[in-house]
Amino acid sequence: MKNNTEPRKKKALGQHFLRKQSVVDHMIDNVVIDSKTPVLEIGCGDGFLTRSILDQTKCKKLLCYEIDPEWAEFVNEKIKDPRLEIRVENFLETELSVLENDKPWVLLANLPYQVTFPILFKLLENKHLFSEGIVMIQEEVAQKIVAQKGKGYNATSLFLQYHFELKLMEKIEPQAFTPPPKVHSRLIYFKPKLKLEKIPNEQEFWKFLKLVFKQPRRTLKNNLKQTHHNFSHFSEILISKRAQQLTFEDFLTVWSQINS
Repeated sequence: MKNNTEPRKKKALGQHFLRKQSVVDHMIDNVVIDSKTPVLEIGCGDGFLTRSILDQTKCKKLLCYEIDPEWAEFVNEKIKDPRLEIRVENFLETELSVLENDKPWVLLANLPYQVTFPILFKLLENKHLFSEGIVMIQEEVAQKIVAQKGKGYNATSLFLQYHFELKLMEKIEPQAFTPPPKVHSRLIYFKPKLKLEKIPNEQEFWKFLKLVFKQPRRTLKNNLKQTHHNFSHFSEILISKRAQQLTFEDFLTVWSQINS
């Protein structure tokens, strides 16, 4: 693509491009980037965030994974900076061990809504590669991720909160994008937790949480009746609560007693 004609935006790839500079500035201002920092971007789109990262920081390098070869070529033609590398790859299919030599990375990205959770779980599996990051995701999803009780609070919320420090940032209206999505978006900051609280028989613990959240309107007692676990020694107050009323510490207490 040797002319300045922009490629077509592809709905199937969730291409909603950010157009509000203050949002990008907010992202960059809330992470630490210096001349030793490698930055990762997932999806460069038309280069709106890409250019700002390069212009506003002294980052060591900016590596961007872009699934759409047309937009990758467009940005490569438009932005000439030796620190920029665009790989035409699906981030979800990439072997992230290639990031090992330059770690830790800072991640800044406007994520496609339809693959938000797969990307978050890929980041979780490779969290040792990252120091911190800010991603743009759907508002409803962001609220679920940080929820500590009530609607939207579930086993996935707890799993992500166990592995990451999470903080909601700016809420963004649809008009900040082109084309505008049908929902609001939200910036969410994350920092990997590298030292985790020990959970006995951890793999089974997460299966247990999925079970009790499967029917969140039922009490913990009724959910436990479906298992082989003995709950006769639990406090009636505790097991009469529903899963969405229990904190992570409550679940750890229950689990520790089950495994004692």
